[in-house]
Amino acid sequence: MAQDFWASSGYRALGKGPEGLVATDAWLALFLQRDELRPPEEAGPRERAMHARLGANPSAVVAPEALEAVEDADARENWAAFLEFRERLRQFGTIEACYTDLFRRPTVDLAPPFVDAMAQAIVRHLLEGSDDPWLCRAGELFFRRQRLSTEGGKVLAADAATIEVFAETGGFGNVGRLLRQQSTPVPQVKMDVLSHENAPLYFMRDELYGFVLDITPGSAGAAALAAVLERWVAHLLGATVSIEALARIDDERWRWHVGLDVDSTEILNALYRGEPVEEAARERLALLFRLAFGETRGVLAEMHGRPVYLGLGCRPDRSLRMKPQNLLINLPLEARH
Repeated sequence: MAQDFWASSGYRALGKGPEGLVATDAWLALFLQRDELRPPEEAGPRERAMHARLGANPSAVVAPEALEAVEDADARENWAAFLEFRERLRQFGTIEACYTDLFRRPTVDLAPPFVDAMAQAIVRHLLEGSDDPWLCRAGELFFRRQRLSTEGGKVLAADAATIEVFAETGGFGNVGRLLRQQSTPVPQVKMDVLSHENAPLYFMRDELYGFVLDITPGSAGAAALAAVLERWVAHLLGATVSIEALARIDDERWRWHVGLDVDSTEILNALYRGEPVEEAARERLALLFRLAFGETRGVLAEMHGRPVYLGLGCRPDRSLRMKPQNLLINLPLEARH
């Protein structure tokens, strides 16, 4: 039976039309509960009035002078960012169109929380009806920063924010934070690697982001990530592709690659050019994929019958911020207008 998950994404509040996901007032209202927009105790009356007005009607027109009247400069900036996001969604009609356009601009000009919210909504839509915990956990990489580690030859991805919370509180919330401040020893909390034994628990803990995903080539996690990437390409680009994880690239006719993050892009570029790559950098290239197009229509002629290689890597500090948007702009597809 299909499971519900990521309730805080507001997926149930979104409109679902033939062209894609449509932002509703109920979905926009969720952003007003974020710390960036919720007035603090010391907020001025005009800031509070702005929040109350948009809380009652998230689509309400806000005159420029009303925005300028907000007392706090940071609050004005945050409200301006929200209003720009709201206008962009109205302009493009769907979340998918807004998201895709964003990465065709010279610079990404929406605040990161809005970008991540759109990515999460899209992936949640792609996984609607799924009861597969591996697909859902792999989907988290599309909108949440990870930290990679190796253990027993396996490559493991853990949610970076969850690790930071555990480091601060020992997994015991405010009580744990207080104990740490008092230098009281707190038992170490171990994050579970998603397995067949604990997989059913994913849907009870989905918004704790507490499961570690094994993305070693050949693992269920790597296969799940490949499957979600396939759905992402099909939904946003209309291209049918098959993606499989690889341990390495053995291809003398290697013609095209796409890095799914900053580091893998740099490493793959160097390998493609035949430049020396230090072993430490190679080790940060955690996962490779082979992408094959299901049909040649719309594919650049030079890539007919040839694969595209994808890379996923981490920073020197082992953090990973996957950029699935790279698939929207860097695949060898003919320009679409």
